[in-house]
Amino acid sequence: MGGFFGVASKQDCVFDLFFGIDYHSHLGTRRGGMAVYGEDGFNRAIHNIENAPFRTKFDKDVQEMSGHMGIGCISDYEPQPLIVRSHHGTYALTTVSKINNIGELTKKLFENGHSHFLEMSGGDINATELIAALINQKENLIEGIQFALDSIDGSVSILLMNQAGIYAARDKYGRTPVVIGKKEDAYCITFENFAYKNLGYKDYKELGPGEIAVVTDKNCITLVNPNKEMKICTFLWVYYGYPSSSYEGTSVEQMRYNCGKAMAKRDNVKPDIVAGVPDSGIAHAIGYANESGIPFSRPFIKYTPTWPRSFMPTIQSKRNLIAKMKLLAVDELIRDKSLLLIDDSIVRGTQLRETTEFLYESGAKEVHIRPACPPLLYGCKYLNFSRSSSEMDLITRRVIDRLENGNVTDEVLQEYADPKSEKYETMVEEIRKELNFTSLRFNRLDDMLESVGIDKCKLCTYCWDGKE
Repeated sequence: MGGFFGVASKQDCVFDLFFGIDYHSHLGTRRGGMAVYGEDGFNRAIHNIENAPFRTKFDKDVQEMSGHMGIGCISDYEPQPLIVRSHHGTYALTTVSKINNIGELTKKLFENGHSHFLEMSGGDINATELIAALINQKENLIEGIQFALDSIDGSVSILLMNQAGIYAARDKYGRTPVVIGKKEDAYCITFENFAYKNLGYKDYKELGPGEIAVVTDKNCITLVNPNKEMKICTFLWVYYGYPSSSYEGTSVEQMRYNCGKAMAKRDNVKPDIVAGVPDSGIAHAIGYANESGIPFSRPFIKYTPTWPRSFMPTIQSKRNLIAKMKLLAVDELIRDKSLLLIDDSIVRGTQLRETTEFLYESGAKEVHIRPACPPLLYGCKYLNFSRSSSEMDLITRRVIDRLENGNVTDEVLQEYADPKSEKYETMVEEIRKELNFTSLRFNRLDDMLESVGIDKCKLCTYCWDGKE
């Protein structure tokens, strides 16, 4: 994934920019970047943040940078922001994107006279550089941004900064959020709306799907009105969004409580305690415990002082051991207990199987697993949630492929997506046996969508039901 933050201020913007970007660190682990514009023009810094947090890598840059406007990002893929010189003048650009038609777009750009792209290690083209090339196809900057939004199969939201201001564009279907905050003599633009609260900004507006606005220290002006159709990613509430965020007026934390409550209402097991996998299942587990009356406990704790992110060392032989080292068991809460454990989802199943084995080894009598979303049947086409190259990485698809002897059609998948069908029950039981759970029950799609509380036609559910 990734997230971005921008500031246009009458005063120096670097403090707000630095902490606003840092508040997006949960959305990416590979690259961080910030660019500012001031009296001396553009200044930029990009660092690898895989083994150290954003703040520590950029502390020196912040002391040296100054400017009244700035944009920056946390990215799981390409280095950015980029500084681009074109017929539009010089601008800085950062994006949150997934581009499925990179090959097709690159071919068209070469045919139209674009000379080259810089390759990243691994041979990929920097997606933000490709978006800059699309913007530069048009004579007018706003038309260029619109052209980029319309050309991309997947999703893209954009922050573009030039000497006139910061142009913010939300994905044409609103798959990711873009929010404006305001305080005296300053505006900010963000993916996560909580990122500006401690910096003194108040909610100003959320951009609609495809909306393009320009922000300066004085105002925020809409240049292109929003589209009517929206398909915001529901998984933002289930997992990726930070608990203190809200999207389209719906709190992430409250939605997760609602999910847990809905699961408890449909359940019939009576464990000793309810627990959440740290940290992705905790809020769902609180909702379940509150509704069921079964005590919420923390039978294992993540050692956050030195394991804040999924850092993995290069010693391959120790990877499996080190993956478990951040989880610490609380023996008294596990031994001889029946546990009901909630996580946000099951993707490959490897991590949850290892967690369950860890609990059995620590003396648990039973481990009931309750994922807070339905079975993931389709790989996401719209956001970079995973680096998986195949849908067969999903445990559901491997199980279905085995049950159907490789004859898996979309019609067959639709049967497995129906929680009332016999195929669905068979799939869930096969997953339970493979991962060695005492019992397994997924949250239902209808209950999960009800937990969000906004119009269902505005929510993307593709990864669960294959519907676009």
